[in-house]
Amino acid sequence: MVKFIESELVLLKKEVDEMWTLVYSQLDRAGEAVLTFDSELAQQVRLRERRVNAMELKIDSDVEDIIALYNPVAIDLRFVLAMLKINTNLERLGDFAEGIARFAIDCKGDSLDIDEELFARLRLGEMVRQVLSMLELAKKSLQEENLEMAANVFAKDNLLDEINAEAPKVLADYLSRHPEQALFCLELVSVFRKLERAGDHITNIAEEIVFFIDAKVLKHSGHTDEHYT
Repeated sequence: MVKFIESELVLLKKEVDEMWTLVYSQLDRAGEAVLTFDSELAQQVRLRERRVNAMELKIDSDVEDIIALYNPVAIDLRFVLAMLKINTNLERLGDFAEGIARFAIDCKGDSLDIDEELFARLRLGEMVRQVLSMLELAKKSLQEENLEMAANVFAKDNLLDEINAEAPKVLADYLSRHPEQALFCLELVSVFRKLERAGDHITNIAEEIVFFIDAKVLKHSGHTDEHYT
């Protein structure tokens, strides 16, 4: 029985890893599509969202089978539960990527007279890179079962909150000079909100990694990066 469950857990981890890679690619492409107003790239993201959803359902089903057939306990049970919750958070990240890509499709950037300095002032590119960095670091912390890396994910989320909080001020200033771009700016706020929420879901993933490794529940604990430094 032990041998069989070990092989199933290895397969489950591989599936989650594949889901992780796909979602990372989705967020990367969606961010690039927004920054360059590349509607074709954004459309690719929207089409691949179906694959994200299909993978989520497959992993959920496999988790249910493992619990029903093998009745895992202790660290094996923590691992399976962590994979289940990580899978859910990854699917939500895929949703955010699709929503961000929709902005690039709907805006038709080639017809907009957007100040070249606006995105730089908004630090949108920096925000996209930070989300990707957090997701990559969380994945590495799971692969290496490294609590310090998971703690660093929590710390990185602070920058996303900072950029998101400053965005409305920058956009308000821009609107005072370009009132004709009101709709564009309102829709752009939703991109920042999705990226900020993406950071929240990645910290949720880091919490599940800590739970798996250390049997410590951080949810609703008001955790900071000081927990594991």
